Amino acid sequence: MSDSDSPAEYRALAADGGVHVWQGSTREAPPAAALRLLSAAERTVMLRRPPTEGVRYAGAHIAVRQILSRYLGVPPAGLRFGTRPCPWCADPGHGRPVVAGPPTGLDFNLSHAGPHWALAVTTAGPVGIDIEDGRSGSSAGTADLVLSASELTYVNSLPEGAVREAAFLRCWTRKEAVVKAIGTGITADLHELEVRPEHPGPLTVRSTGQGGAGSWLVQDLPGTGGLFVALARPAGSTGPIVPRALTSASGATAPPVPAREAAASLLVPFRS
Repeated sequence: MSDSDSPAEYRALAADGGVHVWQGSTREAPPAAALRLLSAAERTVMLRRPPTEGVRYAGAHIAVRQILSRYLGVPPAGLRFGTRPCPWCADPGHGRPVVAGPPTGLDFNLSHAGPHWALAVTTAGPVGIDIEDGRSGSSAGTADLVLSASELTYVNSLPEGAVREAAFLRCWTRKEAVVKAIGTGITADLHELEVRPEHPGPLTVRSTGQGGAGSWLVQDLPGTGGLFVALARPAGSTGPIVPRALTSASGATAPPVPAREAAASLLVPFRS
């Protein structure tokens, strides 16, 4: 399908080189009609997980299918996903999820924390997004494992409590967004990424280790209700970040992620 034949959603996204960011949450089990949008492999993953986690997995994957179908002009159930091999170890088991069918230049990345999910969609190269709710990660016992020496010094200089935790989560989401854009995920050594938590952003982050050298434009996207969200895309990207909202299968409207004004697989089920 040529760009001129693509749906309006795709053409609008491709025209300005931007990123559409969708956010929502899964609060209840999706209806049977929505579950039928999932592949057999996705339904198997859902059933193998604890009930609450399985419902959240299903809700996020249903939303991904509903959203991407708008860009690609195919029914949600007709999308096929695959995994690009990890650029560090070539293992397809933890590479970047990609749309395997229909053929497309669209790139996407999904993240979730508790019931919340965030999805980034673009045609302007690889993109990574991470969302944290402040409960799934804590600086206590973790900071030494993921922060560089300078980041650790800065975080530990802050008062204990909410301020320090916010700085840690700002580091964590920025690092996660970068390694997800690269495709290595948390198999990468997060010490090697300097994300300068004292800097409000956007900022350029240089990766030099696993997965190869590269530069990434990293931006915080303040989430609602205490959520921490970060987006990574190739350095030099100038397209806008556009918040979008989806009416979920249960009928609730998902709140968008506001863009920061100051800086302005299924061949196998993809992981999320």
